[in-house]
Amino acid sequence: MANHPMTPTKETPGGAEGFQGSVAGLGLSDVIQLNGNNKFSGCITVQHDDEVGRIFFREGRIIHAEQGGMSGEEAFYEIMAWRAGRFSLEPNVSTTSRSIEMNPQHLLLEAHRVIDERRAGLRAAPVSKGSAAPPTAPASKDSPSDILERLRGVRGVAYAVMVGKDGVCIDDNTFAGEALAGKAAYVAMVGDQLGATFGIGHLRSAVVHGGKRHMLLMVAKNHYLSLSVEGVEVGAVAADVRRLLGLGH
Repeated sequence: MANHPMTPTKETPGGAEGFQGSVAGLGLSDVIQLNGNNKFSGCITVQHDDEVGRIFFREGRIIHAEQGGMSGEEAFYEIMAWRAGRFSLEPNVSTTSRSIEMNPQHLLLEAHRVIDERRAGLRAAPVSKGSAAPPTAPASKDSPSDILERLRGVRGVAYAVMVGKDGVCIDDNTFAGEALAGKAAYVAMVGDQLGATFGIGHLRSAVVHGGKRHMLLMVAKNHYLSLSVEGVEVGAVAADVRRLLGLGH
């Protein structure tokens, strides 16, 4: 592991500083997002079998990661690919290195994309703008899989998921799907809370703008539709989606 100047914290056993927990499924992603929202500065140390990885934060932004002989985004993706392990939050650990500039939300989405492509045996290459999603086996008419397949072919849609009102993905168990579903459920919850506060009713749709990617959320009776959009105006994508689904403007 690369040698970086650090100020070590005390060991967590014995009631000293730090927080330990299990990493299972999206647990680590959740912790990273919480740290970003809370403007955390410090380090998350993750242990998987005999391997150790470290992710460094400064005021909520991920600035550096290291694992084995890797650093930066490559190390971050490797850590995120671990299916289980242990993590500890160490607020008194810092580094002078800066190998990551990407926004934490975009970094997580990119990590999930890379991991999914690795597991599918594909090379991690960006999808060309305007290209349709690759063909898959036909699904039954109007099934969630069929709807999502058509939506992912809409120009500007990088990814699309259907999410139940319980926040669980429908017909999608990928890392990218779960990450987008979690964001959709959170935005919907905040939107409904604001609607109740100001007396304007339930959320019907929302757009969350990012640097390169944006999230479009559309609310149906029994589920949410969440789309990751890039390269085109979100309003144009929303109009195309409504036409595709036969919805009014």
